[in-house]
Amino acid sequence: MTNSQGGQRNLVALAPLVQTFFDTENGFILSIYTSFNMNSVLLILTGLILFLYALNTLSQGLKEIAGDKLKSFLDRFTNNVFKALLCGLVVTVVLDSSSVVIIMTIALVNSGAMTLRQAMGVVLGANIGTTISSQIFALDIGEYAALPIMAGFIMMFFLKKPFYVNLGKVIFSFGLIFFGLFTMEEAVEPLKKSDYFIGWLRTLENPWKGMFTGALVTVVVQSSSATVGMVIGLASKGLISIAAGIAVMLGAELGTCADTLIASVGRSKAAIKTGLFHLVFNLVTISLALILLPLFTKLVLYISQQANAQQTIANAHMLFNTLGVLSMLPFLGLAERTLNFFIATNQSAEKQIAG
Repeated sequence: MTNSQGGQRNLVALAPLVQTFFDTENGFILSIYTSFNMNSVLLILTGLILFLYALNTLSQGLKEIAGDKLKSFLDRFTNNVFKALLCGLVVTVVLDSSSVVIIMTIALVNSGAMTLRQAMGVVLGANIGTTISSQIFALDIGEYAALPIMAGFIMMFFLKKPFYVNLGKVIFSFGLIFFGLFTMEEAVEPLKKSDYFIGWLRTLENPWKGMFTGALVTVVVQSSSATVGMVIGLASKGLISIAAGIAVMLGAELGTCADTLIASVGRSKAAIKTGLFHLVFNLVTISLALILLPLFTKLVLYISQQANAQQTIANAHMLFNTLGVLSMLPFLGLAERTLNFFIATNQSAEKQIAG
């Protein structure tokens, strides 16, 4: 089969998906247009911007408070895989960003301060640490967001010491995250009346379509936390099913690899391997989850018991990443040898780093 024939087949396969989004008679765009007024659209965009800004500011504030110390912490306490995993988990929880931690790890590997095996442990820990955010989002405390916003604002503008200013920035950003989520949740309320939009969300229960959508949104907004947060917000309003939420969450895990792959471009071969390991790990675990999706969903529902939809999706996020890490641990040696086989590095340099 020629390349042109293959391309034509791919275009034909993508046609229904494109039509779903852009069909002007009964598609997604018309659904939004007919169900929303301009105020609702602006509210959603405002909520999303506030949410993304808050995530970025929170990460910056935490790095200002403990960034160099955490980098030193990663450098000193990753001398075996299990310590590296624990360090990755702790630093990700503190910085509230797995991408920042993995990019920091790539920089350490590139400088020769960390071996590939140590970096693999940090990457696995970061994947567990990032699930704490979804658990926090599921608390649904947006109505009380004004309290940390006010406390953080007072600290930022009335205290002089840099430490307290940065701490105020963290508290302010924490409140702003929930306010952004709350704003988006309230803005999508009119969509409950849209048969087209509800129908489109139901199509996300198709695992491949849900995963593709989650990956695309994550690449666009540059944050898997934002994607999972939006899904949790939709679930809190009864607009998305648990099955669709899980599928989109899986896609978000794939989309987050974009940042780390970009960060590894132009770096040492060891740093490139770290970025590739993050991608391969997510591809393998997502593929397994898709194959075993009915069983995984049943396990999530069993563990969640009577929890609401948003808490169940947050539980699915934590369970998926934790099981993925546990399943990968026995194969770290094989993964390292495979990466070394395909991307050869200077053995003497590796020995110096290990020493």
